[in-house]
Amino acid sequence: MEILLAIMIAVLTSCGIYLILRLRTFPVVVGLTLLSYAVNLFLFAMGRLTLNAPAVIGATDHYSDPLPQALVLTAIVIGFAMTAFLMALALRAWGEFGNDHVDGTAMPDDGDDRR
Repeated sequence: MEILLAIMIAVLTSCGIYLILRLRTFPVVVGLTLLSYAVNLFLFAMGRLTLNAPAVIGATDHYSDPLPQALVLTAIVIGFAMTAFLMALALRAWGEFGNDHVDGTAMPDDGDDRR
C-alpha cells in the first residue's frame, strides 16, 4: 500500500509540474491544484494515520496524531483560496489582453484559427 501511495504522489507531482510549465493560464491553475493534492497526500503519509483511534491524547493508549489532519485541512482551505485568486487573475488578464497566455503576450498568428 505504501508503494501505491508513493507512486500516486509522484504522478500527481510530475503532472502538476508539467502543467505549471505550460503557456496558458488554465493548465497552470490545474497544475498548482494537482501539486497541492500531492502535498496533502504527502502530509497524510508522513503523519502515520491510524484507523479507529481517537485524536485525544490520554483517552486511550492508542491515539492518532491530529496535527497532520489539521495541516491538511488548512492546506485545503488555502489551496481553494489560491485557486479562486488565480482564476480571478486569469479572467482579468484575459479581459485586458484578449488571450490567456501566462506572459500576457499574444502568440504569433500562423493563420490557424482552431486554437
